[in-house]
Formats: sequence, C-alpha cells, structure tokens
Amino acid sequence: MNSRPKLIATDLDGTIVAHYGEISQRTVNVFRRADDLGIEVFFVTGRPPRWMPEIKDAFGIGRAICGNGAMLYDLMEDKVLEEWLLSVDAQLEAVKRLRSQIPKVSFSVETSSDFHREKNYIPRWDVGLDNLGVDLIEEVMLTPALKLLARCSQQELSSDEMLHIALQELEEIATVTHSNSHDSLLEISAIGVSKGETLARMAGRLGIEARDCVAFGDNPNDFSMLRWAGRSYAMADGHPDSRNHAKDIAPPHTENGVAVILEELLQLPA
Repeated sequence: MNSRPKLIATDLDGTIVAHYGEISQRTVNVFRRADDLGIEVFFVTGRPPRWMPEIKDAFGIGRAICGNGAMLYDLMEDKVLEEWLLSVDAQLEAVKRLRSQIPKVSFSVETSSDFHREKNYIPRWDVGLDNLGVDLIEEVMLTPALKLLARCSQQELSSDEMLHIALQELEEIATVTHSNSHDSLLEISAIGVSKGETLARMAGRLGIEARDCVAFGDNPNDFSMLRWAGRSYAMADGHPDSRNHAKDIAPPHTENGVAVILEELLQLPA
C-alpha cells in the first residue's frame, strides 16, 4: 500500500504505553501529527473508562474503544456513548463453567462505573476499589457487565493455560481473551464482542475500509483487530502468537515501535 492510512487503531499497554506507565513524547508527537493530517485515531483497549484520563492528558486527541470492544467512549468528554454488554445469565453461566474446570479461580465484574470482586480475587491494578469483596461474585451479578474477569490469584495457571480451558468451556456463551501473558487473568465479554468487531463497526460508520486502516497490538485481545485491519503490526516484544495474526512486525514498544512505523506511514501520500 502506497498511501498513508485513513484510520490508526492502537492498543495501549505494552504497545504505546510502557509497562511502567510511561508514554514517550515521540509517540505523542506522531499521533498528534496524524490527527493534524485528518487521520482518525482510535485508542482500542481493555481498560475501563476510569483508566483513560492519562491518555486524554497525554494525547489530547482521539476516540476510544474500551473494555476489549464492549464500549465506545468519548475520550475528550468522558462520556460512554455505546455499550455491548455481557448479560447476567451469561455471567452466571461463565462462572459456573469455569469454577468446574479451574477449581482455584476467583472472579471480579466490571461495569462502566463499578468494580466488584470476590475476597479471594487479588487485584493487581484496582487496589483500593472494593476493598471488602464478597464471598461469591454471584452476589453482585445484578446488571449486564462490561467485562467478567477470572483470575488465579496464586498464579496456579498462566493466562495462556486458562485461555485454553476457557475457549472450550465458553465457546457458545461469551468471548474470552487475555491481555497479559505474564499474569493469570482472563477477560470475558459478550459473545461476538471484540476489539476487531467494534473497530470494524466504527470504521464502517466513518466510511473507511479495512484496507485504509492500520492497527497495532501485542496480546490475544488485539488479535481480532490485527486480523481485520489492512495493515497491522504485532509488537516484537509482545505475545509470541501475535505475529501470526498481524501482517507485519513493529519494533519493541520499549523502542517506540509504533512511532517508528507511523513516522514512515505519515510520509506517504494521502
């Protein structure tokens, strides 16, 4: 492809946000340059809205798809625009099936504004939220959820091992993925909901075809997006399977890999 993209979609953590939380000025500059050129920018993430202020503050531009595709979020106005949620029945069934196959699993549930967890679920990032917890997550499964999270808090199984089990158990009732191969955590969304599906929907509304989109990602929750976009880059330091879903490889995120690629793409004619 000899023209610059009309839409840029990127994952955040491990792709343009370092694991220690830093966003480089080089990365910020290239995304702002893309925006100046009239290119649509989508930050496509597993994060909930409450984790997005740093992205707004750093970039000051762009749209957001949160919850692995479950939410369209107005980044600049801090407003939830649309949601595609996991029903209460699907939550309950997913918990039942995973408990039977992963005995030491524990759960939390995420909505646009709330986070609830079981006492045995040890949060890694939402420390300070729901400090008390409940004995069984079923007690607080009262509304459709952005995500259901399943964790082996003592890391009895890896995320990849948990995913292998869950893909078989939840095939007909939910979409299951993960965003960190070094953890023991699954992220479970409504059936058919994914980053790729929602990104395709948003691009369609803008009249932009997949061939005019470029996507960047590093983990299984990015695979659908990497497969869909006409140009896509797996991060060199990402999940080893990511390169099987992308068209190309970007340098490591610790070396400003996304910025390196975008600086080249923005030099192409419109």
